Amino acid sequence: METRNLIGGEYTTPKAGQVRILNPSNIEEEVGVIHLSTAADVLQAGEAARRALPSWAGTTGAARGEVLYRMAQQLESRADEIATLASSEMGKPISEMRGEVTRGIHLLRYYAGEGVRAIGDVIPASATQVLQYSKRVPLGVVGLITPWNFPVAIPIWKIAPALICGNTILWKPAEVASLTAARLAEVFQDAGLPAGVLNLVVGKGRDVGDAMLQQVELDAVSFTGSTAIGRHVAGVCAKRNIKYQTEMGGKNAAVVLSDADLAVTVPAILSGAFRSAGQKCTATSRIIVESAIYDELVDALRQGLSTVKLGHALDPASYLGPVASQSQYETVRSYVKLAHDDAQMLLSGETDVNEASGYYVRPLIAGGVGVDHPLIQEEIFGPVATLLRAQDLDEAIALCNQTIYGLSASVFTRDVRHGLRFLDEAEAGMVRVNLETAGVEYQAPFGGMKLSSSHTREQGQAALDFYSQLKTCAVYYG
Repeated sequence: METRNLIGGEYTTPKAGQVRILNPSNIEEEVGVIHLSTAADVLQAGEAARRALPSWAGTTGAARGEVLYRMAQQLESRADEIATLASSEMGKPISEMRGEVTRGIHLLRYYAGEGVRAIGDVIPASATQVLQYSKRVPLGVVGLITPWNFPVAIPIWKIAPALICGNTILWKPAEVASLTAARLAEVFQDAGLPAGVLNLVVGKGRDVGDAMLQQVELDAVSFTGSTAIGRHVAGVCAKRNIKYQTEMGGKNAAVVLSDADLAVTVPAILSGAFRSAGQKCTATSRIIVESAIYDELVDALRQGLSTVKLGHALDPASYLGPVASQSQYETVRSYVKLAHDDAQMLLSGETDVNEASGYYVRPLIAGGVGVDHPLIQEEIFGPVATLLRAQDLDEAIALCNQTIYGLSASVFTRDVRHGLRFLDEAEAGMVRVNLETAGVEYQAPFGGMKLSSSHTREQGQAALDFYSQLKTCAVYYG
């Protein structure tokens, strides 16, 4: 497969170079080629989105909803194709990727329904014979910058609410997810999106992303990716007075209290830490354990790891696959080396796969490093988690909050009082009791505190707040 840009309803192949995409499960296999764009391509796409805006914004919500329903139908009809391509491109196990595609279908249908729901309120006026009300109106042209770790779900949870609110889109996907993005754009175009409503431009961030942020006439930007780049996006948008939304890093904690049910706790920790090879911003990265249960939990985790299979992404039995790329592999391996150098205790998973054939990293749990150690404080974005001891709930909550991030956190306990206190005091945007740190549902707000997010939320009804603006209207009819 080779990528093409989608600009103004037309497919074009950019000429700024190309990159071969290798299957991270088998690096001798080429999955496809992405063709890189220039700033001129980005400007052309921005102009196409601007031209398409009046017509799309003027379309009724019900009609926009029908388009989203057709997008969902098209995606459903090609679900296996999309899931297989995405698994081959970035290494997520096919069982997980099929679930991700299903989530994308549900997101499209969920937001399609918003086309016929209320978009404002009647507000009492102080004078007689005045009708005063508010209504949501589109922002305009929205720039979307999406990551590689959820190549289907994250683009859709931005695209769907942006479209239903009446905006047009300029979409720049991550390089490693560009094959999947190009196929998704084809699927959505086949569903009947009007020309220019969704525009896809493939390329490197320093070329395409910077041109989008600095030069295109945008009304909003939604970004998901690293904290460093997210802060750059926020700074540029603030200077241009462009509305922005940044979803960034996480260093999520699972707190295990002495009364936890380990039959619930261990599977949730393993899933949170190692599904998607730990490449989730909501992945469990720190395991904070009350001392009274520490040894028992370590034994249970050791036993649980024996059932966690590292394998080829297209093997339905694989619990986790490889990490997504060579650069990601090198980054994660540097933390694995750090763990072997500094940790006092290591638990490692097993595998039958030939690890040299792809970007495979065995799941690892390390213990015995200090609270300021890089394994505790830095986002690894791989299948590596670290154990910390806590004397009691007070110390566990303090350790949970001792991070620059605040995305997700969980506590495992049978005591509802402890659970409710944790929900109140944990400094994270998404907090859970007896559930893994990952797995927030699409109808619920998604986002974090501190350096994890820019104080807005994605998904659910909260996404509509970002992708629209309020207009207050008043009519004197006396």
